[in-house]
Amino acid sequence: QVQLVESGGGLVQAGGSLRLSCAASQRVFNSYYMGWFRQAPGKEREFVAGITWSGGTYYRDSVKGRFTISLDNAKNTVNLQLNSLKPDDTAVYYCAASRLHRLPPRVDDYAYWGQGTQVTVSS
Repeated sequence: QVQLVESGGGLVQAGGSLRLSCAASQRVFNSYYMGWFRQAPGKEREFVAGITWSGGTYYRDSVKGRFTISLDNAKNTVNLQLNSLKPDDTAVYYCAASRLHRLPPRVDDYAYWGQGTQVTVSS
């Protein structure tokens, strides 16, 4: 059983930055593909960014050039740096782990989820 705990959310003005972290309960990065998803009120959960075992990264188009996903193997964390934030980025952000690597990533492929962390961007 993999447990994931997110942290780092908050309230920020448009154009600002946040750094989200996801701590895993065990060493998962050589067995699972890690991803970040988000869900805004009244909307479906959507893929944001993912990273492979070898460090390959992939993003949804709307965040390319603004968000960066990375692994810290020493700390067993997967991080998401959010820059140039926009009000449309407001959502609960979730960390997730999957044994499948399929593009585009699907919510149903991910077996393990964190509890989520709120990101609110004011205009």
